[in-house]
Amino acid sequence: MSINGVQRGTQCRLLFVQIVFIFFLLSPMSTRTEHGSGIKHHNYNKIRGHKSHNQYPNHDSSTSPGYNSYQPYNTIFDVLSFGAKGDGVADDSKAFLAAWAAACIVETATVEIPSEFRFLIGPITLGGPCKPGLILQVDGMIVAPSEPSAWPNPGLLQWINFKKLHGFIIQGSGVIDGKGSAWWTMPNQPTRSNSSKNYPKVKPTAVRFYSSVNLTVRDIRIQNSPLCHLKFDNCVGVKVSNLTILAPGDSPNTDGVHLQGSQAVEVEHSSISCGDDCISIQTGCSDVSIHHIRCGPGHGISIGGLGKDGSLACVSNILVQNSSMQDTLYGVRIKTWQGGVGSVGSVMFSNIQVSNVKVPIMIDQFYCDKSVCHNKTNAVAVSNITYDQINGTYGTQAIHLACSDSLPCTNISVGNVLLAPSTTARGLKNALCWNSYGKSQAPVLPTSIDCLQISNPPYKKAISLNRTHFTC
Repeated sequence: MSINGVQRGTQCRLLFVQIVFIFFLLSPMSTRTEHGSGIKHHNYNKIRGHKSHNQYPNHDSSTSPGYNSYQPYNTIFDVLSFGAKGDGVADDSKAFLAAWAAACIVETATVEIPSEFRFLIGPITLGGPCKPGLILQVDGMIVAPSEPSAWPNPGLLQWINFKKLHGFIIQGSGVIDGKGSAWWTMPNQPTRSNSSKNYPKVKPTAVRFYSSVNLTVRDIRIQNSPLCHLKFDNCVGVKVSNLTILAPGDSPNTDGVHLQGSQAVEVEHSSISCGDDCISIQTGCSDVSIHHIRCGPGHGISIGGLGKDGSLACVSNILVQNSSMQDTLYGVRIKTWQGGVGSVGSVMFSNIQVSNVKVPIMIDQFYCDKSVCHNKTNAVAVSNITYDQINGTYGTQAIHLACSDSLPCTNISVGNVLLAPSTTARGLKNALCWNSYGKSQAPVLPTSIDCLQISNPPYKKAISLNRTHFTC
């Protein structure tokens, strides 16, 4: 072969090597890193909120970089991607906490509880502060341990506890099931003799919000709580909408929505069936609007009990309207303990439809949940209460206003109230207006409802404590 031929062959080989090298440089980065140290494809899908829940059933959040590898732009945090099994048997508490921790530091993040799965979790606290716009999307079912003996710590008084959140939303088509039936036969303060030492001091509340601002709860169902279903404690700016609460009428102390120390609250367009107050408003609450509620079975919508053990109670600016009660023990009720101090005022109950409600309208300043309560002089002042358009049927007594002997109820207004005995009414009683002062406006039926005293109330007994130290 000539020298020129050898040179041409060498040049061709060099050109081929250059082409291969250029092709390698231009190849996709993911081709080179798929089996190397880069992010694997299944991790990338998880980071982006991938929906194929069963693709990696053996994923373990305790060993995978999982939640640590989330990037700031990722906003969907599916609990299945953090090791949750969703079979209703395995404890998914750690997966929930891991998903929450990852989402909490990302703006407008969503913790996703997917449909068609059943997640067993023990008592957990999902706390803040978190980045703005956090959402808990509940489309599956969350269930509590079915046996009280499984309760891990006697100091835990809530099952799912949210605290110190701002602008948080919980929503979805799913169910939160407190599995309360095993608790209902126990006393409110379960005994620990011949039982688990871990029983809580009182039966647990299913869902509680504490010290939070601008909360929204909508569309979900909460059922079968051991005690109260949904509690707001020291919260400001709460909206509850299209909520369903479901428990048997004979399940003890299973209040639906419980408000305490909370302001600027709206509860609307919801259905509540339970064994106690459908909605309970306690001390420290003000600027509360409740409307379009279907209540029953249950004990109606109540303010109180207030002033227990001589405590200070303050409730004001409450509006309950456009709601219905069916087969409830009470309709709209205010209840206070003897010996308490403080006041309840500026309350309106308007356009309430009642059907077979034992006592549709009640003020009880002698409230007692024990067999015997001793008479006491002090009382929570009740004034500026309006009942307008309370219509329907009752089972025992149309109106029961039992006010304090030493501090009568004042400025009570009753108007457009039309009540008739239900077809199943038994042991009917006339309306009672004891130490209650105000005015009635026709029409009112039965006529015994027109029993309010018009003159100024005589204060028969001096109050034993200096009330200036107990004002709201």
